Amino acid sequence: MPVTRLMPDEIGDDLITLVREIAAKEMRPRVDAAEAAAATGAELPRDIFTTLGAAGLLSLPYAEEFGGGAQPYQTYLQVIEEIGAAWMSVAVGTSVHSLTCFPVATFGTREQQAALLPGMLSGTQLGAYCLSEPLAGSDIGSMTTRAERDGTAYVLSGTKSWISHAGHADFYTTFARTSDDGGRGISCFVVPADAPGLSFGVPERKMGLHCDTVSEVIFDGVRVEADRRIGAEGQGMAIALSALDAGRLGIAAASTGLAQSALDLAAGYAVDRHQFGRPVASNQGLAFLIADMEAAVSSARAAYLYAARLHDAGRPFSKEAAVAKLVATDAAMKVTTDAVQVLGGAGYTQDFPAERYFREAKVTQIFEGTNQIQRLVISRHVLGR
Repeated sequence: MPVTRLMPDEIGDDLITLVREIAAKEMRPRVDAAEAAAATGAELPRDIFTTLGAAGLLSLPYAEEFGGGAQPYQTYLQVIEEIGAAWMSVAVGTSVHSLTCFPVATFGTREQQAALLPGMLSGTQLGAYCLSEPLAGSDIGSMTTRAERDGTAYVLSGTKSWISHAGHADFYTTFARTSDDGGRGISCFVVPADAPGLSFGVPERKMGLHCDTVSEVIFDGVRVEADRRIGAEGQGMAIALSALDAGRLGIAAASTGLAQSALDLAAGYAVDRHQFGRPVASNQGLAFLIADMEAAVSSARAAYLYAARLHDAGRPFSKEAAVAKLVATDAAMKVTTDAVQVLGGAGYTQDFPAERYFREAKVTQIFEGTNQIQRLVISRHVLGR
């Protein structure tokens, strides 16, 4: 059942109509087969991103001056939710691409923005965000990938892990160590995909989100001109954390869309499925379970929209972004689990998408900062530590 969106203007309404049309024509008919096929061999549905890009849906929250859609964050996130309801891998990829543009759009010089953003926001490019490493996930400050200054350039060496779009991206927003000063020794770079020395590992064999291609990105003496360093040397940690606040809202919105699809599937099945001469939905125990699923989805949506409105108003939203990510991804895990239960044995088969929703939900509690990290962020804000 389509959810009524709280769009701030007519343009927002038109965007939701557009993304629903693309979802109905291009995504929903393909998602099950594509995800199943990609399970045995990583496959990025680049043509879907091309379609979204041509429709202007890959650059919604960024300035129109450089090719963005100049839309409020709450509009952008509701678009992400709609994509997540149709194809979670694509929603995650769209959120990741937006995340890769954030450092240049927010911390880049006017010259860097003019040089880089038109391509990034054109709809024809796809970015990758290279932050995590094999031994540096939540602990960003322990990263070991290095960027050594060499004349007018930096030489990057090291390995990044769990990188969406690895091997498919057109540019890699990368964080590397420029000094040994812990978290204050990290800097940010935009690395072109054709840079010599850049290579990729074997795609990860994941539980779900098979069309979100993820692998290692290996920097073997990759030379990057100094004008592709974003911000000052040592500013990388601040840039990364600021970007992650926005990125967490993208994952929250996508997770809400996933949960909404699981709820719709379960409710429809409960009404259509008859036992003892009546719909199973008429049993109070099951009806209450679905009511709890609806409450979880509605709470997730309210959480990310509240954070988005703070963002749009220029107010601090780091705590609220962590709350939204925590609430929405926990809701996705709960609702998809309950959807399998509502469908019973059918929910455990691949004849219905409930089992796929269940597998896709799990990782949302892990990436863009685990939910344990979100609780740490929230508690520090509340307790003033």
